Amino acid sequence: MLTEERQQLILDALKNRGIVKINELVEVTNTSESTIRRDLTHLESMNALKRIHGGATLPKRRFNEPSYNEKLVQNINKKTIIAKYAADLIEEGECIYLDAGTSTFEMIQYMDKKDIVIVTNGLKHIDALVEKDINAYILGGKVKGRTKAVIGTDALKSLEKYRFDKAFIGINAVHLEYGFTTPDSEEAILKESAMNFSSEAFVLADESKFGEVTFVKVADLKKASIITNNKVEDYEKYLEKTKVKVVTE
Repeated sequence: MLTEERQQLILDALKNRGIVKINELVEVTNTSESTIRRDLTHLESMNALKRIHGGATLPKRRFNEPSYNEKLVQNINKKTIIAKYAADLIEEGECIYLDAGTSTFEMIQYMDKKDIVIVTNGLKHIDALVEKDINAYILGGKVKGRTKAVIGTDALKSLEKYRFDKAFIGINAVHLEYGFTTPDSEEAILKESAMNFSSEAFVLADESKFGEVTFVKVADLKKASIITNNKVEDYEKYLEKTKVKVVTE
């Protein structure tokens, strides 16, 4: 039996039972205990399972996310450093997509270009952009109160009209194998579409987001450059998949 086939049998058993024991996997795959242990180690490194004593279980996937106000007070200093650098990437005459979220919101106070156009799905963003006298458009659609974002089919239709020089995306999780993920499928579609409609896409992610996986995949890592605040574990491996800019001040 090929390694890939054996590992797929392990994953299938996990999906069916939730928790499996090593001796059960030995029987299912008709292989040795040492081989199963190597497979479990490999699959755990991919975040496909979590090893426990005598077996394995499925990893937790985060369905829920903090509210906008909860996120607003998390990792403030790190977000400020990332946001300031991101804002400096905007050039005069550009059309920009600014995703909903607290990291992208922080960018607004550092924007010093006036001849730009911003399109956003962030409810909180609009007042701040107007106060800065920046030309701004907000997508129409369903309001998601918890994250202060406009989402849904109508928002996607609104977004499809535009093309951007740069998109700045907030994200919940960044993983070597699973890419960019977020808990909400409707927000995931908007984020992915904004990346596709932009000449360049940037994901703003502090170090706490790395190695995490949430419910819905947004895109592979290659779809956007990452702006972060620290060299995370497996930093070199992330560089093999996309551009990563570490900003420390």
